[in-house]
Amino acid sequence: MADDTDINTLRRILHDCRRIAVVGISAEWHRPSYFVGKYLLEHGYTMIPVNPKYREVLGQACHPDLASAAATGRIDMVDCFRKSEDIGPLADQAIVIGARCLWLQLGVVNDAARDRARAAGIDVVMDRCVKIEHGRLFGGLNWAGVNTRIISSKRPRQLPY
Repeated sequence: MADDTDINTLRRILHDCRRIAVVGISAEWHRPSYFVGKYLLEHGYTMIPVNPKYREVLGQACHPDLASAAATGRIDMVDCFRKSEDIGPLADQAIVIGARCLWLQLGVVNDAARDRARAAGIDVVMDRCVKIEHGRLFGGLNWAGVNTRIISSKRPRQLPY
């Protein structure tokens, strides 16, 4: 894993970033980006699909780029389902629109983009899945027998949804 983001930072990001642009989302039900978008909607987030290929995904108007998505309201997180080499321009757009977090999905790593975004004051998470991390940190994955590496005698604090 190329990311060293600590648990408290991940919790803060997932708690505070409520409007999430999912760049590269697919309208095909079997694609991972579709699962993530659906999960975000079901867990109280505002999911803004970004893909020039579609007009609508999961009942939400789909935008061709981050700039047009940002025109509908602030974007807290830019969740990227794109190849590592495509991340540079997306990081630059995230900086321009004032996003608070740039999240690169599993297998996506771009150190130069990370450095530019962090220099602009944006949190960056690489090579992690929003859906998996939310389930791990806010409850759910351990019910399926997954070792979340979190030991606590307290019930996890749930997000307000």
